[in-house]
Amino acid sequence: MTSSVSPKTASSRSCLAIVLAAGEGTRMRSDRPKVLHEVANRSMVAHVVATMVAAGATEVAVVVGPDREDVANEARKVVPGAKIFVQRERLGTAHAVLSAREALEQKPDDVIIAYADTPLVSTETFEKLRAPLADGAGVVGLGFNAKDPTGYGRFLMSGDQLLDIREHKDATEAERAITLCNAGLMAFRGEVGLPVLDKVDNKNAKGEYYLTDIVAIARRLGHSTVVITVAEEEVHGVNDRAQLAAAERMLQDRLRHKAMAAGVTLIAPETVFFSYDTQLGRDVVVEPNVVFGPGVVVEDKVVIHSFSHLEGAHVASGAAVGPFARLRPGASIGTKARVGNFVEIKNVQLGAGAKVNHLTYLGDATVGANVNIGAGTITCNYDGFGKYRTEIGEGAFVGSNSSLVAPITIGNGAFVGSGSVITKNVPDNALGLGRGRQTVKEGWASAFREKAIAAKKK
Repeated sequence: MTSSVSPKTASSRSCLAIVLAAGEGTRMRSDRPKVLHEVANRSMVAHVVATMVAAGATEVAVVVGPDREDVANEARKVVPGAKIFVQRERLGTAHAVLSAREALEQKPDDVIIAYADTPLVSTETFEKLRAPLADGAGVVGLGFNAKDPTGYGRFLMSGDQLLDIREHKDATEAERAITLCNAGLMAFRGEVGLPVLDKVDNKNAKGEYYLTDIVAIARRLGHSTVVITVAEEEVHGVNDRAQLAAAERMLQDRLRHKAMAAGVTLIAPETVFFSYDTQLGRDVVVEPNVVFGPGVVVEDKVVIHSFSHLEGAHVASGAAVGPFARLRPGASIGTKARVGNFVEIKNVQLGAGAKVNHLTYLGDATVGANVNIGAGTITCNYDGFGKYRTEIGEGAFVGSNSSLVAPITIGNGAFVGSGSVITKNVPDNALGLGRGRQTVKEGWASAFREKAIAAKKK
């Protein structure tokens, strides 16, 4: 075999990543395209695009179906400059890749082909897939040893050289006994791409243009073809809801192990659910049944107690959250602050050492350091048309069952009496009361009972 070997190292080579995202996914029984379904709170197509970039892709091309601007926009969230190509007819995987002909004509050093419904492939695997190209390989296939190879394409090998990939429908009985299977993902050198792809035909059982045919074609043209193998779990594809749930389970296990390896204690790991972007510091303790939505950052030595839900929140070092707490987007919990049971916080800056221990809603507020918020307190931040802020100064004390009607300011060191409805600003170190005056009628209860008992006997 002859190959033109690039003198560039793998890290210095340009790389075009082509993500195939044109599948319909009818087995999902959904109004959404299959690749927009989420794993760990991120769409599958976004997972794949982000991983390709992390693996060194210098340019990203996404092949979508007709009228699938929603898929294109999702890819652009990760790579704003991603090039979008439309596969108007579904004539096979090679045909899909050739939909991005304009990008291939730029002759990048490396080309990687990935599928938007295979979200678990790691950055390291994409890097391994590229590495042989820098050493002169023309085409690299990604394979796995299948527990049940039925339906998969088979790798036909001679030593460490990949001779061909045979689709299951086209395979002989002897070839179907092979368990080294095609994961679908491939890489090839840029100058190999179009000359090989243009020679693919549709003379097969399905009448489609198979991307897998480029292996045999590349060999006929004198290029070496090799295989990189991974665990079957990593190349798990998603075609229905059950497979989506399986992908979620596998990615959650990966995220849990990553967190624990970084110094996080998970009391019951299988009950904790992360987002793709959850960030946890060292010596964080997460109790059972905690859910992290997107955009959560937790600093060192924080305790997240059971049955709490966090999304779009930042928790500073030494703080404690929960149990049964909900932090919504914009919640910023200060150092050593306490957010207790049945507390909901949204778009609030909670100062260092502040305490919100019980049965409270705080929305659109700034709460100073060392403030105490009593049980049953709410900020009345919405009037049906607009949101308004509550400002609570340092060291203030808000008594239980208080309603703070925004916009309003409670000054530094101020007190709010329990059961108050506060509609006017409370100055520094003042007492704010907003409740009816108590009246006591001696003997009233005895008279009431006597009257009631007499009426009942009639």
